[in-house]
Amino acid sequence: MFQYVTMSTRTVSTYCRICEPLCGMVATVEDGRLVSLAPDREHPLSQGYACPKGLAFPEIQADPERVLHPLRRVAGGAPGEFEQVSWDEALDDIAARLRGVVDEHGGGSVGQFFGNPIGFNVKAAVWAGAFMGALGTPHQYSVGSQDINSRYVASRLLYGTLSQVPFPDLPHTDFLLMIGANPLVSRGSGVRAPRVKEHLSDIVARGGRVVVVDPRRSETAKAFEHVSVEPDSDAFLLASLIAVLAEEDLVDHDAVARQATGAATLLAAVAAYPPEVTEQRTGVPADEVRRLARDLAAAPRATVYGRTGSCLGRHATLISVLIDALSLLTGNLDRQGGTLFGNAAVPLEEMGEKGGNLTYDATRSRVGGFPDVLGTYPSAIMADEITTPGEGSLRALFVLAGNPVITGPDGDGLERALEELDLMVALDLYVNETNRHADYVLPAATWLERADVPFAIAASGPWPHVQYTDAVLDPAGEAREEWEVFDELSRRADLPLFLPPALARATAPLRRLARRLPLADRLPRPTPWTVIDALLRMGQYGDRFGARRGGLRLSELKRHPRGLMLGPARGDRLAEVVQHPHGRVDLAPRQLAAEWDRLAEALRREPDPAYPLRMIGLREMRSQNSWMHNSPTLMKGRNRTHTARIHPEDAAEAGVVEGGKVRITSADGTIDTVAALTDEVRRGTLAVPHGWGHQGGWTTANAAGGANTNLLTSVRHEDVEFLAGMTLLNGIPVAIEAL
Repeated sequence: MFQYVTMSTRTVSTYCRICEPLCGMVATVEDGRLVSLAPDREHPLSQGYACPKGLAFPEIQADPERVLHPLRRVAGGAPGEFEQVSWDEALDDIAARLRGVVDEHGGGSVGQFFGNPIGFNVKAAVWAGAFMGALGTPHQYSVGSQDINSRYVASRLLYGTLSQVPFPDLPHTDFLLMIGANPLVSRGSGVRAPRVKEHLSDIVARGGRVVVVDPRRSETAKAFEHVSVEPDSDAFLLASLIAVLAEEDLVDHDAVARQATGAATLLAAVAAYPPEVTEQRTGVPADEVRRLARDLAAAPRATVYGRTGSCLGRHATLISVLIDALSLLTGNLDRQGGTLFGNAAVPLEEMGEKGGNLTYDATRSRVGGFPDVLGTYPSAIMADEITTPGEGSLRALFVLAGNPVITGPDGDGLERALEELDLMVALDLYVNETNRHADYVLPAATWLERADVPFAIAASGPWPHVQYTDAVLDPAGEAREEWEVFDELSRRADLPLFLPPALARATAPLRRLARRLPLADRLPRPTPWTVIDALLRMGQYGDRFGARRGGLRLSELKRHPRGLMLGPARGDRLAEVVQHPHGRVDLAPRQLAAEWDRLAEALRREPDPAYPLRMIGLREMRSQNSWMHNSPTLMKGRNRTHTARIHPEDAAEAGVVEGGKVRITSADGTIDTVAALTDEVRRGTLAVPHGWGHQGGWTTANAAGGANTNLLTSVRHEDVEFLAGMTLLNGIPVAIEAL
């Protein structure tokens, strides 16, 4: 008997959800199996560009070490010892144990940590937030306190809104001043610009300038103009630039009068930081700072942009405020060729902020008294919130697509604390260094296995674009989407979503009665797409439920597989953006008064001779934080060796040689890695990539070696930047020695 087998091959337009450019991709699928993933040459935004991480993702998709079934920690077993169970067993037990924690300690004893991938997973973001809202818990933590939260807080102080992340108008500017960013590798974090190398080169080609301020001669700095600066001194440099503008009467007074309040207070504050005073701290000669200020002010159109290098120091929020202030004072805020504001097609953050779910300083943390940022607290205090007894201590934790033992500060301390939890549940692709301590690791779908629309940061780009993508593949094994897991857990644990906790308690008897009805399981339940369609229709480009002809709705967006360009970003939006009652940008928010005092103290402080060097982080083209190191392609060749970039003169003083083992010590920890001698870092600086040092359930990642740089960071409250809860990751005082 002959059996004829036909092969079914199809190509699917989708987009990458690894980092912020969201590059268009074409997936080739054969009989339900991913054959290839390639750049989409017809994509209107990325136009055929994709980075090595996106192209290597098929290896993650098909990785035999992926978690594909629910895993339960073996009773009495060590971390990482799991057994496979059914979904029903897992969900029933999790729900029962969760209910027990809530009944004994209250919903405020349950917490959540979410990693970077949740920023590219709209359904998980909505449903996980609703689940925590149903519990009424303040215990939410994220990688934002090691990434971008200081930028959000600066927007809240300046404009009265967290949801606006201003961005440089790359296609029209004549002068781009870049602080602590390396977009040729990061692909433009905080600004959506997939073909960023071309956009930067175009600025120079039309007679403009790109100036990169960085302690390291990064890939971007090598391609353009470089200003070498001491680590964690950006606040001094920016204050000096503004001081020069004021001293030499280079301020655009018309723009200030039209747009701002508090300018006199700001200019009085920076008067204490002329470049002649700060040059010893910044390492930038005073005459160079003055030239830079004059050139910025003289440029027909200029913009100032900063990213993780500027977001992760002791004065991170102040720095982000000064970046925008510099644009405003030179007349370049909210104008073409300057710094612009986006319109979100799916305004999740904006609506969340208006609904009181994405807040700033609405609550303070139990430990340390830190203000919440977007409803989250600093991950630096998460271990203390577990180990510090008393009402409101953290007893149960859900971890979504995150690995804070590697990506957060003091991973060793966090590992010890995780073992004290009554319940820990993780949803992820792998057993990693964090979730090996969990009671359950549940298999999550990849971005190829779910439908999506972009939301976080998607509006921060000169070329507004929105795209719906359907799932390319069915979930592998028993993987499920995170929103489905939370939806089912909420039902089993009787935690109704989208209801205030008080109302949920009041209606509990009615829900119990309803569950006994024969058709209870068939009653309609909301889905994320109900919420997303409503957000899309209410947004700036939406159809307003029929009130605006030609506006967007989800059904219309689905008709365009490569998405829609929504028209160029424009200036003159400040009146729409600013939410302060006075309607102006606040250049002297009251919260900054203490920051100016801290800056003055930092200027006077003498460095500790025991730790004479300063360590910074760096991005790598073939590494994405901590979660893509199990790809054989990305781990090939020189990228497989984790190295510390050290200036040859610093190395010689310590007896460190090229390729030799080096020990790096801070006041808080010690790591060992391999030395790479290079003058791309300035004297007194070493640069070490983050996200390494694996000991999880992934063979290739473990074999890649390397060291976890965050073991050198401090979780002491006085070392955590207060306004945004940022961990100090740039400018860490260290010493080196040869091994």
